[in-house]
Amino acid sequence: MTDDEKKTTQPGDTTDTPKKPEPTDDLVTTRHTLHTPQGDLDYSATTGRVVLRQEVHKDEKYDGRKPKAEVSITYYTLQDTDVTRRPVTFAFNGGPGSSSVWLHLGLLGPRRVDSGDVGDLTPPPYGLVDNLETLLHVSDLVFIDPVSTGYSRATEGEQAKPFHGFTGDLESVGEIIRLWTSRNDRWMSPKFLIGESYGGTRGAALAEYLQQRFGMFFNGVMLVAPALNLEALFDGEHSNLPHPLFLPLYAATAQYHGLLGDRTTDDVVAEARDWAETYASVLARGARVPDDERAAAVTKIASLTGLSEDYVDRANLRLEHTRVYAELLRSRRLVTGRLDTRFTGPADHYIHEQMPYDPFMSATSGPYTAALHHYLRGELEYENDAIYEVLSRQVHPWSYKEFEGQAVDVADKLATAMIINPHLQVHIAMGRYDGGVPVEAIEYSLDQMAIPASYRDRIETRVYPAGHMMYIHQESRVAQAADLADFVRRASIR
Repeated sequence: MTDDEKKTTQPGDTTDTPKKPEPTDDLVTTRHTLHTPQGDLDYSATTGRVVLRQEVHKDEKYDGRKPKAEVSITYYTLQDTDVTRRPVTFAFNGGPGSSSVWLHLGLLGPRRVDSGDVGDLTPPPYGLVDNLETLLHVSDLVFIDPVSTGYSRATEGEQAKPFHGFTGDLESVGEIIRLWTSRNDRWMSPKFLIGESYGGTRGAALAEYLQQRFGMFFNGVMLVAPALNLEALFDGEHSNLPHPLFLPLYAATAQYHGLLGDRTTDDVVAEARDWAETYASVLARGARVPDDERAAAVTKIASLTGLSEDYVDRANLRLEHTRVYAELLRSRRLVTGRLDTRFTGPADHYIHEQMPYDPFMSATSGPYTAALHHYLRGELEYENDAIYEVLSRQVHPWSYKEFEGQAVDVADKLATAMIINPHLQVHIAMGRYDGGVPVEAIEYSLDQMAIPASYRDRIETRVYPAGHMMYIHQESRVAQAADLADFVRRASIR
C-alpha cells in the first residue's frame, strides 16, 4: 500500500470532498411558423432558466461573479432579420409576485389562451390558439419571470429575500435584460419595455435605472394598467386621494350592472369626472363642511355609484374599493370583480364587509395556468418538475424601504428617463372597468410628472372598455394589439 493510499481524511479536511457544480443555463430552442393574414412568421422560441450572477466583494476585494438565482425566461426571435433594425421588447407582469404568463399568453406572444370573457367563459380544459395579432409581427419578445415567480428561484443556499423588494427586483430584472441584450448582440436594436400593473411600477423605474446604470437607452416604454403612485390606489389612513379618483370607475361599474337606469357609460363617467374636484374639496374640509353641503354630497355619490345614501353616509363619504365591490350587488347576493368589475360571483354568505375573493381572478387563473403548463412542455419542449408559480405569495412582505416616510411613486423616475432620453416614447393602456388601477388614478400620476409641457407629446394614452387585463375582452384585445404594434413601429423610426 502506498503512502497516498494510507492517507485518511482528518476532521476539517475537505480536500477529497467533490465540489458542487455551479448551476448552468438550461435553455431549449424550438422552431415554429405562425400563419397570419399578413404573411408567415418564421421564428424560434427559447425557454428555460438563465443563471443570474452578481459581483461579490470580500474584504474590499473583488471575489468574482457568484450565482445568486436562476431566472426563467421565454423569448421569441424572428428568423433572418437585421438585428440593428429589428426591435426587441422585454415584458413582465406585476403583483408583486406575478409571473409573465398574462402578457405572454394573453396579449403579446404567438400563442394565446382561449379563456373566454365575462358571461361566456371557456370551460376546462380550456384551449390554446394562434395569436394572429401577436406583437411578434413588429418586435422580438422576451418574457421575464422575476425571482420566486414562474420557475425562477434563488440558487441553492442563497436567500430569495434580497430579490423581494423594489430595488432588489429592479436590479435583478435589469441584469437579465442587460445579459440577454449582450449575449444576443442586441445593443443596436430598437428596444422597448412593457409592464403590467406592478410591472408598470417596475417598467417606469427600469427605464431610468437601465439608462443610468448601464447606458441602455430605450425607444419606448409601454405600460398596461400601471401602478405608478400607490397612494392614489389604496385607502391609507387620513388619505383622501383615492376616493375622487375611483369615483368614475364606480359609476361605470354601476352603469354596467344596470343600477343607473338607461344612462350610458360615457355619460355617467363624464359626470363623475366633472364632480370629482368638488368631491375632493368636500373631503379635504372634513368637519368644516356644512351639513347641507355634506348631505348633497352623500346624495350625489349615491346617485353616481348605485350605493345607498345610508351606506355612503355611514362610510363618511369615503368608499374603500374592496368594500364597494362587496356592497354594490349585495342585494343580488353577488360580489363584483376587483381587477375587472364587469365580473361577478356568489359569496359563501352575504354579510362580508370586504369582498371575499375576486371573481375575475377565479375566472382567469385556471385557463392561463393550464395553457402555460401545456405550452412549455408540450410545444416548447421544456421540462421542469418544479411548481410554476403563476402568482406567488412567497415574495411577501415586499420591501419598499427606499420609500420610507413617503408614497411609493415612480412617476418621477419615468419623468427622469424622459428628460435624460429625449427620444423615449411612452404608451399607457388603461381599462375603464379596472377596479384595481382606475383610469383616473393613472391620469393623476401622469399629470404630476415634472416634465416640460412639450414632453407630454411623447406620452400617449388609450382606454379600453374592459378591466385590468383588458385583452380578456376580444374587441379590446384586437384594438390593443394594433395600438401597441403601431406604437412600436412609430417609436422605432430613426
